[in-house]
Amino acid sequence: MGSFKGHALPGTLFLVIGLWHIWGSVVRYVRNPKKFEVRVWNPVPGFDGRLKHLELYVITIGAFIDMCIELLYSTHLKFFVNGVLNPSHMNDFEHSGMLLMFFIFGVVALLSQETRFLPLPEGALCLIAASAFCAEYLLFYFHSTTHKGLEGYYHTLLVFLVGLCILSSIAGALLPTSFPVDLCNGIAIALQGFWFYQTAFVLYGPMMPSGCKLGEMSVTCHSADSEVRGELLANFQLFVAVLVVLVGTVVSYGFAASRYGKYEVKSLHAFQVGFDED
Repeated sequence: MGSFKGHALPGTLFLVIGLWHIWGSVVRYVRNPKKFEVRVWNPVPGFDGRLKHLELYVITIGAFIDMCIELLYSTHLKFFVNGVLNPSHMNDFEHSGMLLMFFIFGVVALLSQETRFLPLPEGALCLIAASAFCAEYLLFYFHSTTHKGLEGYYHTLLVFLVGLCILSSIAGALLPTSFPVDLCNGIAIALQGFWFYQTAFVLYGPMMPSGCKLGEMSVTCHSADSEVRGELLANFQLFVAVLVVLVGTVVSYGFAASRYGKYEVKSLHAFQVGFDED
């Protein structure tokens, strides 16, 4: 059984990283579309380079803190019972394993960027990120708590979004100069963050659908119709999340193009407009 905080914390991390990735992608493209390259992380400009790797530190520290919460706080250090792994906290152990993968990704990326010990190309970092998302995908797909009903439906949609993160990360390694691939990766990560929040507010917060309630171990609905209404509501919420992210992406691109865009981008757009008018 999950909790509001258990979904809001990773949701915050994914949402912030995803939105930053979208912004970084559009800015890098409008500045120099001919030399655009996919990046698994985006540096923070200014501050004399002191915050250049802030995104990687946020990923590493955020994953580590969340992992400690799952592994140390949630389990109360009761790892074993009668000589075997505590079955009451398998959920926490699984989450810790997933977060460990993102922590490893952050550490490897930092070592690759700030030291000479692990000089990895960007494509390799994309594949490592895809591995972390694969761990997350497997966690939610083969979850020990066996989500069912409305709770299971929300997590099924989450699995779908995680799958998009995997595909876009792998595509980034295969198509290292593709702006759409890089942008889609940021959109997928942001959507995952949105959906973590949506799940938290619906299943463990004030947005529970009518006819359903949160019990001690699971979310139950009074009737099949109530569960169907809840699932239809989830579909609509996902549509709204996609719409919000896409509109935000278009607005970000327009703002970045007007402020940072070079002549090549503006002339290309002007040519396209003239071609459409003809």
